[in-house]
Amino acid sequence: MAGRGELVSYDYRKVRARILAESDVCIVCGHAAADAVDHIHPVSKGGAKVDPDNLAPIHGNAGCPVCLRKCNNEKGDKALSEVTQLVTSVDWFAGP
Repeated sequence: MAGRGELVSYDYRKVRARILAESDVCIVCGHAAADAVDHIHPVSKGGAKVDPDNLAPIHGNAGCPVCLRKCNNEKGDKALSEVTQLVTSVDWFAGP
């Protein structure tokens, strides 16, 4: 993990916890239960490493429990605009 020390820094972990506490809706598939955060604009392409405005919830290694996508793997180092996002209604899963 050369050059990615921010991922284990105290500041990053605080921001990550705050983002996940505010919302667990994945930026890729739109389903809840995101367990990680990802850079909206990749660090490898000039995105800020620990800026809360550049971080958003995403499903990590386990994937999405609803649609089974591997959201973080699909996004990789692409900008969010380059990833095919699902258009879903959050209320659709709530039931009657």
